Amino acid sequence: MARALGALLLVAAAGAVTAGAAPVSPATAPTPLGRIVPAPASVTPGGTPYRITRSTVIRVGGSREARRVAEYLAGLLRPATGYRLPLTGLGGPLGIRLVLSKGPFGAEGYRLDSGRHGVTITAAEPAGLFHGVQTLRQLLPAAVEKRTVQPGPWAVAGGTVTDRPRYAYRGAMLDVSRHFFTVPQVERYIDQLALYKINELHLHLSDDQGWRLAIDSWPRLAAYGGSTQVGGGRGGHYTKAQYEEIVRYAASRYLEVVPEIDMPGHTNAALASYAELNCDGTAPPLYTGTEVGFSSLCVGKRVTYDFVADVIRELAALTPGRYLHIGGDEAHSTAHADYVAFMDRVQPIVAKYGKTVIGWHQLTGAHPAPGALAQYWGLDDTGADEKAQVVDAARHGTGLILSPADRVYLDMKYTEDTPLGQDWAGLVEVRRSYDWDPGTYLAGAPASAVRGVEAPLWTETVVTDADIDYMAFPRLPGVAELGWSPAATHSWDAYRVRLAAQAPRWDALGIPYYHSPQVPWPAP
Repeated sequence: MARALGALLLVAAAGAVTAGAAPVSPATAPTPLGRIVPAPASVTPGGTPYRITRSTVIRVGGSREARRVAEYLAGLLRPATGYRLPLTGLGGPLGIRLVLSKGPFGAEGYRLDSGRHGVTITAAEPAGLFHGVQTLRQLLPAAVEKRTVQPGPWAVAGGTVTDRPRYAYRGAMLDVSRHFFTVPQVERYIDQLALYKINELHLHLSDDQGWRLAIDSWPRLAAYGGSTQVGGGRGGHYTKAQYEEIVRYAASRYLEVVPEIDMPGHTNAALASYAELNCDGTAPPLYTGTEVGFSSLCVGKRVTYDFVADVIRELAALTPGRYLHIGGDEAHSTAHADYVAFMDRVQPIVAKYGKTVIGWHQLTGAHPAPGALAQYWGLDDTGADEKAQVVDAARHGTGLILSPADRVYLDMKYTEDTPLGQDWAGLVEVRRSYDWDPGTYLAGAPASAVRGVEAPLWTETVVTDADIDYMAFPRLPGVAELGWSPAATHSWDAYRVRLAAQAPRWDALGIPYYHSPQVPWPAP
């Protein structure tokens, strides 16, 4: 689909606005419809902008979920505008209208129409309305993100955006095991993900350094195994109620939570909590370092599978989403035959409790269950044999989530001088993170096998909200665009301009970010 993004950046948006309002001056001209992230599938600019004023209402139909999206929108707009923005029924053309209607939108697509009398967002499902709201949000001045009244004006460029995602799986992972993050911290990250239409939150809940979820049948996992973290801090864990709160909050932003219990490796916190899970019956000490590959569940013991079944049963009961991630990476202390035997026994347990298996791509070295997804985290120069194993699995029905570490691991340093992060996968500047195509990345893998992309953030060096922000921004929006936007829209030259335009929004939201020299940021 041909698009001229560069031309869209020059669209004139001045002219008449809502009846009775003053004209929009060049200094306050609305954001061009194409200047958002992720890039929309189709943009048709033109017509008179709509201005949100004190008399604006938000119109929504009878669907409870649609009304919740309308309430969310009102909650976004009220603080900065100072307007009441009351919710009312659809009986009228004026204002902001959220409409559920059958159409070529799929589960998450939408159409946004803006003109003199109002803005209408139409979708087949509430998720589409929500994503349309994120587009409307980015079309408004960045000051709309502030929590105190701002002067405005609040104009939306005229025209139509028609949009739907390229991939159904658009994820971000937060490692809460190396360093623990509280419920409010996770919810803050969820809000950032929602702005860029991310729809999967992968929570890495267990590792050598900490077990982060209460399991009733094995209480020492959280009480003892969750008591520390990298560097020896106090750690922490989520109660079941707290985990359910994260799941509910994510659902309110149309994100599905994908919980991960990593096994058979990365299990020192569990092994330290229960001696019987070790082959020699001796519990190792808690671990607060950053080495990998030294721990393993005892594959030959029956108690291991009792443990796994209990954990999966309790976790599945708390998780309404489709997936359960069983890890499977860096199991260097597990013999290959034992690894295969372990995965063969564990995957049916996941299915028994109604979930679809996701595993790191080492799962393809075993026997991926029907419908399983393999998450590829290799590098551009990963060995041919390892890539061939993944490609072969994809050809035989295993779906792929692409997370190449030297492209989208958000914990990789930007440059040698980056104060946080690691560099084992290389230095990952903004362009490198964005400038690749998931559909062709693994040569020989069917394009239909690629279910989407995910940006993992490992937290060996990440401790605070500001640390999360700095490592995620500005790379995260690019990964979101790879997952959402049609391949035909992909252009680094156009993207870097749209990305730069996000900076005032991050400033308004209090998101510190890396000022990459590859991006033409606006002057302070």
